[in-house]
Amino acid sequence: MKLFGTDGIRGAVNSYPMTPETVVRVGMAIGQILHRNNGKNMILIGKDTRLSGYMIESALTSGICAMGMNVTLVGPLPTPGVAYLTKSLRFDAGIVISASHNPFEDNGIKIFDRDGFKLSDAIEQTIESLVLNTKDGLTLPHASKIGKAFRLEDATARYIEYVKSTISRDVDFDGLRVVVDSANGAAYKVTPLLLAELGAEVISLNDDPDGKNINDHCGSLYLDNLSKAVVSHRAHVGIAHDGDADRTLMCDEFGNTIDGDLIMAIWAKELQAQGKLRNSTVVSTVMSNLGLEHYLKREGITLLRTKVGDRYVVEKMLECDYNFGGEQSGHIISLAHSTTGDGPITAIQILDIAWKLKKPLSELVSEVTLYPQVLKNVRVARMQDFKSFPEIVSAISEAEAKLNGSGRILVRPSGTEPKIRIMVEGQKKALVDEIADRVSGLVERLMA
Repeated sequence: MKLFGTDGIRGAVNSYPMTPETVVRVGMAIGQILHRNNGKNMILIGKDTRLSGYMIESALTSGICAMGMNVTLVGPLPTPGVAYLTKSLRFDAGIVISASHNPFEDNGIKIFDRDGFKLSDAIEQTIESLVLNTKDGLTLPHASKIGKAFRLEDATARYIEYVKSTISRDVDFDGLRVVVDSANGAAYKVTPLLLAELGAEVISLNDDPDGKNINDHCGSLYLDNLSKAVVSHRAHVGIAHDGDADRTLMCDEFGNTIDGDLIMAIWAKELQAQGKLRNSTVVSTVMSNLGLEHYLKREGITLLRTKVGDRYVVEKMLECDYNFGGEQSGHIISLAHSTTGDGPITAIQILDIAWKLKKPLSELVSEVTLYPQVLKNVRVARMQDFKSFPEIVSAISEAEAKLNGSGRILVRPSGTEPKIRIMVEGQKKALVDEIADRVSGLVERLMA
């Protein structure tokens, strides 16, 4: 059975693969692969605020220590914080226990290498083969060689100080009123404290995790409450993270959504003006709006697309020597600052640009016109190739003919959930809605 998806291992807790037995073997496989005879042999483990994090943390620790490697636990910390500390403290790897934007019943395991980048497909496949091969492959060391577990108490403070260091010491957000929705997740302390230390007045929402309320109608997937809070508090900006805070979405002073495409537009334009956008190129995915592509082109910037997943954006950036990219969903990667999507860094970088230019967010995005875009997520009974259903294939072909080059339709399986995702965009909203309803209805009827 396949173990890794597009963003590590993920699934419902106490169902394969997120069972204690499987997670112990994952830890053992990681420990065996990364163990060195001469080295630190230390792995950093962080997590979000899910109730199941305790169970999975213990299982991973047990498996890793059994193979002779040591573990350092940091508790709840944003995914980018784990990536940063893994590299800066010279660990052999970093692990995040999180299912990102999924509900609390799910959990997952993301693994970073010693440089803070997500593991390659080849290493993931090696781990997978060791986990699934229950008869052979794992070699337990002598009892005298097993590892220990430690705890790093100041991980949050270290990460906050690093995030602050990415903007000038002259920046002072005094007078700035910000609403922050932490999704009852990993950034529930980090982002409110970070912005307060930079001088902002912070109204903090969904910062009281109980293990079950992570992403529960809050955070970056549910912006309505953030939008209303920005307006009611007369705030200048709203910031929303997902459960592990590798994403940021925002609201302007009127409560309008600033998605990942608009964030990339603001940041890329500023980098280009400063001569810091390498090769005048932004790397994003097939999901990014055509309006972003057209806007960047007018600014002399090329938009290069990859398949969906921030790991593929990073891979293309490293492969082709680019330094900026991201996803519409809010994963924004600036290799000058981070090796993965970093919600807190994204937030303060955009606030820094607005502060320097003395412009509100609404003005910064006023030149970007996004096409109407509809996203549909259809849960299916089991993952099958939608192309094996002639009615669905025919409907997609008909949609492409109707759009006639003035829009796009993208149908793809989710890499993290049993869902088929349908994206339609074009210049005419009515046509976009019609196509999205037609195709999603077929998928639901034939595959759900």
